[in-house]
Amino acid sequence: MPEPPAARPPEPFAGLTVGVFDSGVGGLSVLTALREHLPQARWVYVADSANAPYGERDEAWLQQRCLQLSHFLCLQGAKLLVVACNTATAAALPALRQAFPEVPIVGVEPGIKPAVLQSNSKRVGVWATGATLRSPRWAALLAEHGPGAQVYAQACKGLAWAIEQGDISAIQALVKQYALPMRQARVDSLVLGCTHYAFARPWIEEAMGAEVTLIATAAAVARRVASLVGGPLLPTAGTPEGGAVQMWTSAAPAQLEAFAQRWLGWAVSARPLGGLPPPLEATQPASTTRAP
Repeated sequence: MPEPPAARPPEPFAGLTVGVFDSGVGGLSVLTALREHLPQARWVYVADSANAPYGERDEAWLQQRCLQLSHFLCLQGAKLLVVACNTATAAALPALRQAFPEVPIVGVEPGIKPAVLQSNSKRVGVWATGATLRSPRWAALLAEHGPGAQVYAQACKGLAWAIEQGDISAIQALVKQYALPMRQARVDSLVLGCTHYAFARPWIEEAMGAEVTLIATAAAVARRVASLVGGPLLPTAGTPEGGAVQMWTSAAPAQLEAFAQRWLGWAVSARPLGGLPPPLEATQPASTTRAP
């Protein structure tokens, strides 16, 4: 009688729990892409909505808060972290990697490189928060990928907050306001440099016109995470079912649940985020900048 085939060894990242956080609901656009690329992973998502918008916070506050949230996610079993916020990535990613050297950490950044590469006119617009556009990381990205193009960077004050609140009237008004200088600059590519902005995509497309290509990076982030994992994920015995999503929020759980249902069709339960040390005091800032 032939011997049964040897048991298949477990995948190196089988049953992996991935922690994802954002200033609020914007990171759900990244989580959507992550779930498509790694459907068997377990996800823990934190929406820090009580402290949104991050774009109006200073760097010291952002670093402290991101360290707190990352520590919380690691306590929930996360073995890989995704900073699903451009502002938090720009302010805190080096500090997070220093604090958690054994944990792979993936951030999100404005897609200036693909925007410049695909632009025919080499006139590229960027929508982001004021904090992102003030950061040394943005300056470095612009210096590396911006030469040879005219890059028009717009701090879209209030837009992330309107999306956070699901205020469609405010979203439409702000999109029209911020689209005007981009149209006047005759850009043919527009970088969505805040993960919240993905939820305003239909109104942005309408305001900018069909000839303008919108550039978002959620899919690229998901591909990067998948490359670190090294392949499909398989749940193992004793681990939560693959694909499960656990959500936490520093604001009202019902608010996050309603947003996920309304905008994504997800029926999820959220838990209140508590027990974290209070964040540092923030400073107020920010304006529109234009990069030559």
